[in-house]
Amino acid sequence: MRLSFVIPAYNEEAYLPACLESILAQITPELRDVTEIIVVNNASTDRTREVALRYPGVKLVDEPRKGLTYARQAGFAASTGDLIANIDSDSRLTPGWLTKVIAAFEEAPKNADRPLVSFSGPFLYFDLTPSQRVFVHGFYMLAWCTYALNRYVLRVGSMVQGGNFVVTRKGLASIGGFNTDITFYGEDTDIARRLNDVGEVRFTFELKMFSSARRLRKEGMFTMAARYSINYLWTTFMKRPFTETHIDIREQTQE
Repeated sequence: MRLSFVIPAYNEEAYLPACLESILAQITPELRDVTEIIVVNNASTDRTREVALRYPGVKLVDEPRKGLTYARQAGFAASTGDLIANIDSDSRLTPGWLTKVIAAFEEAPKNADRPLVSFSGPFLYFDLTPSQRVFVHGFYMLAWCTYALNRYVLRVGSMVQGGNFVVTRKGLASIGGFNTDITFYGEDTDIARRLNDVGEVRFTFELKMFSSARRLRKEGMFTMAARYSINYLWTTFMKRPFTETHIDIREQTQE
């Protein structure tokens, strides 16, 4: 299987290098010919484009329409992989991440009525205090219970973590790709809900991803917990997000 990393990047010169280096560190020689990295420069006004071009082998795609789903869709269109790994530019792979992804899809039944179409897991925020991490873990446990209820009992959808999910090309193509009417909140719930109609959408605590907590710190952890919860439920049952606007939180390099 060929795997494509797709990394949307709007003004991400500060975080993009660590993200790319974490991916490159896990691409072993035997995986080089079956792995590609695509950075989608999403209307950036800083040096994001230049940073991406510093890394040999990284493919740059310019998407002038600002918006997360526009960027994800542009990356999908430019990709060649059987698997599409959607990674945020302020994230970093945890040890063994790529190996776990490949194993999950290789070991999944090939002729099942519901083939594995998506594989996802939670974030580990590398810039929170230990007590804040406990709060986040509790939130994820509650989210998992809601996910299990929706998926196995109500059968109305599933769950993926935006910025830490892998989808099959066939599955994503069958649902028409990403919904570009959604700009930010609810985009991951929407893709999980629609993919659930064509196959298995698996969320596991075994596939963790390091990520920045800049939004949680800026807007407040309780505010963000409430906002993500209402948008998950609203997008699952109403098929659109409750919150239609968001603010961009970015940091500049110290160079």
